[in-house]
Amino acid sequence: MKKVLAYILKHKLVALIVILVLGGGGYYGYQKWFAPTVPIKYVTAKVEKGVLISSISGTGQISSENQVDLKTKASGDVTYVGVQVGKEVKAGTLLLSLNARDALKTVRDAESSLRSAQISYEKLVAPSDALTILQSEHALTQAQETKAQAEDNLNKAYEDGFNSVTNAFLELPGVISGLGDSINGNDYASYQANIDWYVNQASSYDEASALKVADYKSDAVNSYSLARQSYDKNFIDYKNTSRNSVTSTILALILQTYETTRLVADAVKNMNNLVDFTQDTMEKKAERTAIPAAMSTQQSTLDTYTSKTNTLLTNLLSVKNTVDNYKSTIESAIRSIEEKSISLADLKAGATALDIESQKLSLQKSENALIDAKEKLSDYSVRAPFDGIIAAFTAKKGDSLSSGATIGTIITKQRVATISLNEVDAAKVKVGQKVNLSFDAIEDLNITGEVAEVDTLGTVSQGVVSYNVKIIFDLQDDRVKSGMTVTASITISTKQDVLMVKTSAIKTQGEQSYVEILIDGILQKKNVVIDGSNDTMTEIVSGLEEGEEVVTQSISTAKTTAGNSSSGENSFRMGGPGM
Repeated sequence: MKKVLAYILKHKLVALIVILVLGGGGYYGYQKWFAPTVPIKYVTAKVEKGVLISSISGTGQISSENQVDLKTKASGDVTYVGVQVGKEVKAGTLLLSLNARDALKTVRDAESSLRSAQISYEKLVAPSDALTILQSEHALTQAQETKAQAEDNLNKAYEDGFNSVTNAFLELPGVISGLGDSINGNDYASYQANIDWYVNQASSYDEASALKVADYKSDAVNSYSLARQSYDKNFIDYKNTSRNSVTSTILALILQTYETTRLVADAVKNMNNLVDFTQDTMEKKAERTAIPAAMSTQQSTLDTYTSKTNTLLTNLLSVKNTVDNYKSTIESAIRSIEEKSISLADLKAGATALDIESQKLSLQKSENALIDAKEKLSDYSVRAPFDGIIAAFTAKKGDSLSSGATIGTIITKQRVATISLNEVDAAKVKVGQKVNLSFDAIEDLNITGEVAEVDTLGTVSQGVVSYNVKIIFDLQDDRVKSGMTVTASITISTKQDVLMVKTSAIKTQGEQSYVEILIDGILQKKNVVIDGSNDTMTEIVSGLEEGEEVVTQSISTAKTTAGNSSSGENSFRMGGPGM
């Protein structure tokens, strides 16, 4: 022992290092093997039902919906200015006038020339020559031949129309009978009509579906009843008509058959709607119901009926239009005959057609010259192209302006916001979605609006694609100016009465989502199926019930005391997808 003490006194530095190493190792071993267990506290939240609103935010600038530069179309000195910057104007308001002395003289000369041409035309009265009379007689003969040809074509059109009706009654009996079987047959259950089976299948999904399928049933039954009544009467009339019947009877039969076919087509459509709605409802059920093969057969049959009735409608309508066209041709020919008869009489009584036509051309030329002169005169005025506000105006009375000079800018009162979104967010935005707007420059101002336009083509910048979204305001506020910065929150979806929890409670393992719950103080995993989410809440499709408590956060607390000093440490574990 004395030798050890002597060695220590002789080698103090070495001894001090050994003591520190042994002491540190002993403290570490004590902390590792004998430290007390750290308690953990859990923060929980209840599963609740509510409204889940998903939105996308973006920033952009304010601009006017429309903005146009005001430009002159002629050159000259400014003689009138009738506008001030910042004032509202109506479309057509005179904003500026240029000296138009030369243009006014051109208008006066054109008016004089027109009056002279009118007088010359009125004085033109002279006997017609034999050639002109012969030409007029030939034109009259052509009109008469046109009428005769149109009458022959009309008779053939009635023949074709009766054939189209005959073809329709080769198809309609099968369609009307098959449609009745689709409604009243027993393809799914021997004790139940098809239409009642469809209603029962859709009604079992939810109350809304039950109400809607009842409407579809009513439409199908009522339209079939109307179609059947029309068909029965139409068929009797068809049997009592022949191709030798008077044309008015055949035309009435064509129109009657067209209306019957239209009613049958409507009935087929309504029945198809009922079958499609029933299938869609069956596919939405949680425990998906197998779709019977008979349903697909029904849909195929109804599609065939739709094709047949559409073809019949097209043919019958074509025949009807052909009849109407030839009738119009005959009426036009009758009028032409009357006009040419009068013209021939006038030629025999007076001026030649050539002189009259020449004078007409001269008169028309004078009229066109006056129109052109007035149009050029209007170029010496600048008018408001639409209702708006004068944003800028630089011209003053006495200024000398050249054609095409920009003298100001007019903007609409309607303001729009344009924001930029990335390709992921832009894909979720649709025209008509509601938007909340706020402004950096105007505190406490919030305006609602809706999406009016989404870019079809994106803009690529440094490899990043972005799309502009235009938003119109529900109301205007004079404090909002063009160029201001705006923040827009677009409501993408709103789900009512959904089961949801705080997003911090959701965890994932692979592709499986789960939450943690406490059972007798012990943490347990519970698998869940999730759907949409926003910044704070996530929808639960299955796995949890309303009112259940789930862990959203865990807190571990440790505290040690040595002498009169103490140290504390809190650690937090937050849940969330991927953690």
